[in-house]
Amino acid sequence: MRWPSVGVVVPTRNRQEALRAAVAAILTQDYPGEISVAVVFDQAVPDAAIAGDDRVRVLVNDRSPGLAGARNRGILALDTELVAFCDDDDEWLPGKLVSQVRALLASPGAEFASCGIAVRSGRRTNDRTVGCGEVTYTQLLRSRMAMVHSSTYLVARSSLLDGIGLVDESIPGSQNEDWDLALRAARRRPIVNVDRPLVRVTWDAGSYYSQAWETKVAGLVWMLARHPDIAATGPGAARVYAQIAFGYACMGRRRASCRWAVRAMRRNWRERRLPFVIAVVAGAVSGERVLRTLYSHGHGI
Repeated sequence: MRWPSVGVVVPTRNRQEALRAAVAAILTQDYPGEISVAVVFDQAVPDAAIAGDDRVRVLVNDRSPGLAGARNRGILALDTELVAFCDDDDEWLPGKLVSQVRALLASPGAEFASCGIAVRSGRRTNDRTVGCGEVTYTQLLRSRMAMVHSSTYLVARSSLLDGIGLVDESIPGSQNEDWDLALRAARRRPIVNVDRPLVRVTWDAGSYYSQAWETKVAGLVWMLARHPDIAATGPGAARVYAQIAFGYACMGRRRASCRWAVRAMRRNWRERRLPFVIAVVAGAVSGERVLRTLYSHGHGI
């Protein structure tokens, strides 16, 4: 078989040690085809030393500040047949690329692939997989499906340029830009999924987005406006409403939190995030503590 060329976009901001590990894990993939890496420095001084391999290019994000602009800067700079993403604090595991390319080529018409993840938080690692070989639009409406993570994405570059579209840079703070992209892809065709943990993903309070509550809420409201099918799906709507309620609770805006919590309860009274919202609104626990506990078990809010 002919192995298509793959370009990997790695957005980064002031995490040199983690970045080096991420790039090394990409370059040591046992992939017979061509691999190139575009490291895009976003709102940070570029480190030319990372380009110690001729397969690595160092770029500066000259588009919208944030993940969305940085990803697009890399996509447009590459000329490969396939494009993959990897966040600067994540690491591809051995066999990731070969497994996904095989699965993608074995599915006629497929444009987009994902895989399972191994969530690393502190000293714990928890495997997160989908449980099936493809991810559909309906599944992504009902659940964000955190295991369909941006660092697992492998996409036909031609589809990003004409079809699925580039990463949307109008999302507030680039929040949920990966979910938006996956939804647009899955609406066209199911996402091919290699259901094994092939990317080590870091979840902790050190994320640039872990406590940016105003931006989180704005991003979720944007998602509801851009994807009205979410609100038409009971469990999916309840999940997003509860996340917005949790964000408002962490900001100390109790009335707004309660309004969204009521909306969530009306759509799905079993929504598992509601007890956390109630606890934070009541002052029984802080939102930061809730997140730390969830992260330690490989989950988010």
